[in-house]
Amino acid sequence: MADDIAFTLPEALGAQKHLRDALGLGEERFPVPAFVNMISDEIEQLRAAGKSDDDIAALVEESSGHALTGRDIERYYTPVEDRHSNER
Repeated sequence: MADDIAFTLPEALGAQKHLRDALGLGEERFPVPAFVNMISDEIEQLRAAGKSDDDIAALVEESSGHALTGRDIERYYTPVEDRHSNER
């Protein structure tokens, strides 16, 4: 049953890329506000674990090569009450 299936992040990204390729679409790109919104769950957890927004920005740069600042993280972070409003 479909409700019992859970995709890993690589599986989900791979499926999305395959669908975009089938449509002849280019690679999807995310502006900083959209990207930080997407990772707001992880930001919340990292903050709870004692990481600063500067620490989180450094982790993003380490993994992506894109330099963000702690201020970018703070500015575009989406609070939990705004993040999951479509799931209620």
